[in-house]
Parts: sequence; C-alpha cells; structure tokens
Amino acid sequence: MTTIELIHKELSYRIIGLTYEVFNILGPGHKEKYYQNALEELLKREKIEFRKQVYVPLEFNNKIIGKNFIDIIVENKIVIELKVGNRLTKFHFDQLNHYLKYTGYQLGILVLFSTEGVSSRRVLNLYPKHG
Repeated sequence: MTTIELIHKELSYRIIGLTYEVFNILGPGHKEKYYQNALEELLKREKIEFRKQVYVPLEFNNKIIGKNFIDIIVENKIVIELKVGNRLTKFHFDQLNHYLKYTGYQLGILVLFSTEGVSSRRVLNLYPKHG
C-alpha cells in the first residue's frame, strides 16, 4: 500500500481549523472581508506569518491588462482564497488556479463561508511558475 504525503499538511490543517473557529464565532451572513479580517486576527494570535491582498497582475501579450488580489498568502507557502455563498463554482477554482500558476506556490485552499457552515478544498498547483 502506498501513502500520499500531503503538501504542507500541518500548516494547512491549522489554517482550516482557524476558519472553523472564525465561523463558530461569527456565524453565517457576513461579507467576505469580515471573515478575512477575523481569520487574519487568528493568524496573528497563532503567530502564523501571512500577507494579505497580494497583487497579481493579469497579463496579455506582455502587457498588464488587469489586476487581481490574493486574499491571503500564509508563510510564503499557501494561497488562501475566501468566498461567501451557497457553493464553490468552477470560476472560484479557476481563479485560485490562476493565482497558483502566477505565484508558483504548490498549494491553495479555497474556503467557503455559507449558511450551512464553512468548508474548504485543497487545490494543488498543476502548472509551473509563469515567466
């Protein structure tokens, strides 16, 4: 039997646990930025290094045609993208995959805060770093 080693296992479990703590305290019905602010407070409390609203340019024909912002990057290892709504969509996964491709990080976590609770999906970077 072979075992698969999860990328950034301990850190990703800690992050996911913190998202549950955020939801348990705030409950449903808030804007994404409020869940993000609360998660940032818990990351600070846990002394987990992070950067927020990290700029990611959208390039076309070697020109910047748009800009995006990653919600949170944890310890220069994991891209965190937070969503509020009833379900995750292909668009959400495509957005996170774009961020992973651009940054070259191996792992992203897509977090959904809904009326039913919080859920998360680990997303692996299947692409090499651009440029």
